[in-house]
Amino acid sequence: MLKDPSPQQHELEMVTLEELVPSNHLLRQIEAALDFSFIRERVRHLYCADNGRPALDPVLLFKALFIGYLFGIRSERQLMREIQVNVAYRWFLGLRLTDKVPDASTISQNRRRRFSDSTIHQEIFDTIVEQAIAQGLVGGEVLYTDSTHLKANANKHRFERQEVETTARDYLDALDVAVEEDRAQHGKKPLTPRAEAPATVEKKISLTDPDSGYMVRDGKPTGFFYLDHRTVDGKHAIITDTHVTPASVHDSVPYLARLDHQCQRFGLAPVGVGLDAGYFTAAICHGLEERGLYGVIGYRRPSKPKGYLPKRAFTYDAATNTYQCPEGQSLIYATTDRHGYRHYRSDPKICRGCPRLATCTRNAKQIKTVTRHVWQDDKDRVDARRLTEPGKKLYQRRKETVERSFADAKQLHGHRYARMRGLARVKEQCLLAAACQNLKKIAQARWRRLFGTFLRHLRADRALQRALYPTMGRSRAMRVVSQAASVRLL
Repeated sequence: MLKDPSPQQHELEMVTLEELVPSNHLLRQIEAALDFSFIRERVRHLYCADNGRPALDPVLLFKALFIGYLFGIRSERQLMREIQVNVAYRWFLGLRLTDKVPDASTISQNRRRRFSDSTIHQEIFDTIVEQAIAQGLVGGEVLYTDSTHLKANANKHRFERQEVETTARDYLDALDVAVEEDRAQHGKKPLTPRAEAPATVEKKISLTDPDSGYMVRDGKPTGFFYLDHRTVDGKHAIITDTHVTPASVHDSVPYLARLDHQCQRFGLAPVGVGLDAGYFTAAICHGLEERGLYGVIGYRRPSKPKGYLPKRAFTYDAATNTYQCPEGQSLIYATTDRHGYRHYRSDPKICRGCPRLATCTRNAKQIKTVTRHVWQDDKDRVDARRLTEPGKKLYQRRKETVERSFADAKQLHGHRYARMRGLARVKEQCLLAAACQNLKKIAQARWRRLFGTFLRHLRADRALQRALYPTMGRSRAMRVVSQAASVRLL
């Protein structure tokens, strides 16, 4: 029989938040795994001790932001509306059912005024990583690094062209020394010193978000983006570093500095690193070899004009310091340029009669030039590891660590788009998103350990379970033993 439901919305019920929040809820696992009270101490100097109106608890404020990133709520106004009606969110924030939810403007004004010039977001991320290290979730032996793009909140058609100073790269001093040593070994004169005035290049600057960079990459969308350069530990995929740059900055530029930063900050002593093909540069390979790291970098087939001989067709002879062309001619060393490349040139008299001249060079003087970097030996050693069995195993873990980390960030934590404008604001977003992903990893690891302990207690009580079979049946006996194991675990 079909009946109309009776109204029950206004009945008085005696309930508590503890009863309403499931015991296996993600927020319960996170609250049990980490202590967030450190936030209050880190920001205490930003508040007045004895004057003004009572401030919103900073722990509550950052916990609310964590909820937004954990559950992919991009809007702070929408976040406050969700906290208003979600009892699990209220429980996590320490709010009662009748407590007023903070206004969205309270969060935004605290971010803009109180925390704008502070390093609290970096400190929160670092402290969570330290807690993961203390719980044994970070091995530090193998680190994987990659970058992903976040679409800037800017119209790609609204820009102006400006001459921008090129950033001096950290390895230029070391490269200059290597070039001078190489030229001296070959009896060449020293090069003139680099110009003190920085070089400039024309770039597209967004009129909406000038800090973003215009990205033009194969297989990637064009427009104004930011890059999140992320490093993930190989043990449990804990994120150990995140660094934000405009999308016009190459992946390899900040890599070595950020690697040194996290090793110094957390006391990590990596043995190997895994990188994709975008990091396969002479400077990166040289830096890894200098640090004694087992670097494995992906391979990208070099582009060449269609129908022309590739560079790999020319064989380098280290004993004679020459290149051998497919027809047997030796290409002799000519010079080393400022960018660190040695030039090896052929004899035009021999090349004029070569049957492969049309597919070898376009030079009007029939001279073939092959270049070799002064750090090419380091590149060759790193590239050779890619084909070894340990190198293959190390590189295969990339898709389970850093690539999976980015996939989760984009799919679950709103990492496809920059929520705010400006490099500092996007850095806050990336730090909080990475911190939330680490929170999930830590909570899940703790839950797995507890479940494993529960199973060990359960197996220890199998004798009791078999003894109860005749009196109460199999299913009830299993339920009684499981409850007993849970009590022993707690």
